[in-house]
Amino acid sequence: MPTRESMEQNRFIKPFAARVLRSELWRFTRRSVPRGVALGVLVGVIIPLGQIFAAALLALPVRANVPVAALTTFITNPFTTPLFWLASYHVGSFILRIDANTFGQPVATALNQPQVETWMGWLTGAASITAFGLVVLAVVLAAVGYVASAVGWRVWIAGKRRRRLARLRHP
Repeated sequence: MPTRESMEQNRFIKPFAARVLRSELWRFTRRSVPRGVALGVLVGVIIPLGQIFAAALLALPVRANVPVAALTTFITNPFTTPLFWLASYHVGSFILRIDANTFGQPVATALNQPQVETWMGWLTGAASITAFGLVVLAVVLAAVGYVASAVGWRVWIAGKRRRRLARLRHP
């Protein structure tokens, strides 16, 4: 992971350095870390290429932690992507209730045009079902990531406080 100082010297980032390198975007706080996790998961699942750049860019307006957002995009990698696509297809077909017998038949017979049947077959085909399922899966996983990281943050801080109080009681 590049350091903040090395990013300041990067010729592509230099024009935007004041905005991109603001310290609140790089600090680990109880609000910025869950936002970064949710954003990273959302971008990592939905965007197939340039995930790290997109997550870092989108972290600016939502005030998410940039390193966490960039790191959590690695939820998708060459090993997990086929699993996400398979799960997305099943989620999309479950929510839309589409199977092989529904590809545009009611609309095509009502309009009596074979082009409509071809168009509806493409529209309700596997690609659109998978894309819809991918969006649903990304939103659900981002919400779960947000809640899990917020709860994890609170548990971690509570443990630190408990240990500090125990040290004060028993020096």
